[in-house]
Amino acid sequence: MPSYLFWFFAIITLIGGISVIAMRNPVSSAMSVVVSFVGLAGLFVGLSSFFAAIIQILVYTGAIMVLFLFIIMLLDLKTETKRAPSIAAIAAGLSLVIAFTIQLVGVITHTPNKQAPPLDQAALTAAAENFPADSGIASALTAGTLPDTKLIGHTLFTDYNFPLQILGLLLLVSTIGVVVLSNKSSEKENH
Repeated sequence: MPSYLFWFFAIITLIGGISVIAMRNPVSSAMSVVVSFVGLAGLFVGLSSFFAAIIQILVYTGAIMVLFLFIIMLLDLKTETKRAPSIAAIAAGLSLVIAFTIQLVGVITHTPNKQAPPLDQAALTAAAENFPADSGIASALTAGTLPDTKLIGHTLFTDYNFPLQILGLLLLVSTIGVVVLSNKSSEKENH
């Protein structure tokens, strides 16, 4: 990725993140998260992680933010009134920024500049033996390519199927809870 594209997507991500905090309207804040997610997807493309970029757009920007906007609009949140910041909140925020900057500089200066080793045919063929011979994963590995999406899907729906189902159930219960709570508050307003 050219450096100007990296800086473009990085600035979009940072502007979106800062806008989330700066906006007082919850809907505007949620839309700023969408801007930040789009910039992050562009950074994933720059890392040649196309699957992560597509998932970032489809899942986070599409599904999760639509759910957040639905909940925000269902709760009928009002714009937050502006209040004077306290000294303790400012001090805590500045100390977190300083700690994060020190940690970031430490990681950047102590990280060796290594590249991932190239994929060799012997390692891919050996990995293909872990999958059924007639599966698409085994044939792709034997052919010398790495099927990222198929491997992620296989791992997600075999090794992590139960946590995935629990996560879906938690999202469903939280959505139902918001609907129930909003109906109770609207009934009180009508009486």
